[in-house]
Amino acid sequence: MKFELGRCLLHERLLESRKTVESLAKELLLKPERISDFMDNKRVMPLKIAISIADSIGCDERALYELIPLVPISK
Repeated sequence: MKFELGRCLLHERLLESRKTVESLAKELLLKPERISDFMDNKRVMPLKIAISIADSIGCDERALYELIPLVPISK
């Protein structure tokens, strides 16, 4: 099944993990602004960063975005 990315759920996952943008950025050696850009849907997380973020906050990579199933068009 194909999916489209919906909104980023990183803010919610950070709240659940009780981490801040600043602490996550420091841990991953990223600028806090980059993390905020992901949260504000200004940038899409590259897979390598999504894996690192998920590992740092204790969630699955798929939990970082809303996943919208694409319905195939019948011919």
